[in-house]
Amino acid sequence: MQKQRIVLIIGGGIAAYKCLDLIRRLRKRDICVRVVLTKAAHNFVTPLSVAVLSNDLVFTELFDADEEHQIDHIRISREASLIVIAPATADLLAKMVGGHADDLATAILMATNKPVLAVPAMNPQMWVHPATQRNVVQLKSDGVQFLGPNVGEMAESNESGLGRMSEPYEIAEMIERLLATRNQLEGRHVLITAGPTHEPIDPVRYIANRSSGKQGYAIAIAARDMGATVTLVSGPTNLSVPHSIKFCPVETVREMLLAVESSLPADIAVFAAAAVDWRVNKQSKQKIKKNGVSPPAFSLTENPDILRIIAARKKLRPKLVVGFAAETENIIENAKVKLFKKGCDLIVANDVSPERGIMWGSRNTVHIISTHSVESWPEMDKQHVADKLLQLIAKQLYS
Repeated sequence: MQKQRIVLIIGGGIAAYKCLDLIRRLRKRDICVRVVLTKAAHNFVTPLSVAVLSNDLVFTELFDADEEHQIDHIRISREASLIVIAPATADLLAKMVGGHADDLATAILMATNKPVLAVPAMNPQMWVHPATQRNVVQLKSDGVQFLGPNVGEMAESNESGLGRMSEPYEIAEMIERLLATRNQLEGRHVLITAGPTHEPIDPVRYIANRSSGKQGYAIAIAARDMGATVTLVSGPTNLSVPHSIKFCPVETVREMLLAVESSLPADIAVFAAAAVDWRVNKQSKQKIKKNGVSPPAFSLTENPDILRIIAARKKLRPKLVVGFAAETENIIENAKVKLFKKGCDLIVANDVSPERGIMWGSRNTVHIISTHSVESWPEMDKQHVADKLLQLIAKQLYS
């Protein structure tokens, strides 16, 4: 980690005081920290305290003759390995989405070609506000990574909920992990499937499931941020397409299989899509009408098993094939059976029983199953799951 440098943009929130501890922890990890204070951040921390802890200049103004004489916002953005925004306030997130560049912090964010990590902190009502949530979705699609927020008490009296900034040790660990994995998959092709599939019954009805596609899209983002060339084959979702990836939209399982085979060769294949197991044997060309007597009867036929087909290939089989097992009971036992039947290298198993709400939620609890081990991870947001999974995959790829 020695000689790695980050730019820490401190936003204008009460949680800014935590950044002093964060700087100290990063320096102990031999990570250089160059700090940019927003105008609002001056209300919570001083340039002097930040400069002492970072042992570097503190930058505050976009047009400052003394600062610009030594370094400008372009150089600041280019000389860092990572840009970190903490606390990332609702206002700052909105400015990022809007492409503002009217102060030093936003100009750096517009000018950077490096990964960006946002650590939100705000009142719980501001966090759940539709405008903030739309902005977060857009920024994630743009490639910005997020850590938090956590649940806890707010600075306001009698206020608590989701909006508390992650603790300095959590942020430092995330930064260290991001710096360690940069370009780890450079030159590799990662193929990912995501979302549900739709199997038509007639022109207006179809068989599907409740998959949101969030986990598969998060894996695509994680692979891209580790330097991989990424192909995302996705069923119908409401998610924004991540930039800088090859996107292949499909609807049915057979279309997904064709897109997957057309995307080979790949070094890694992660099959996160919840492909529908069956389709109707004969699709009606017209909308099926009620006859007032009895419901229509359907004959079902099994769809091709994409995971098993790709894992069994003798030619162009990816070096690592990873499947997902969405189970409602006996999670680990069923996943072990699936690992054996499918012939893949890893299975990521999770509980999708209705009370868990995992398939459409933003958090996940998974178990990583291989032929010789079971590794259970605590509940975390799906992007964190994706980051950790790709790090494990990269480790196995090079072992």
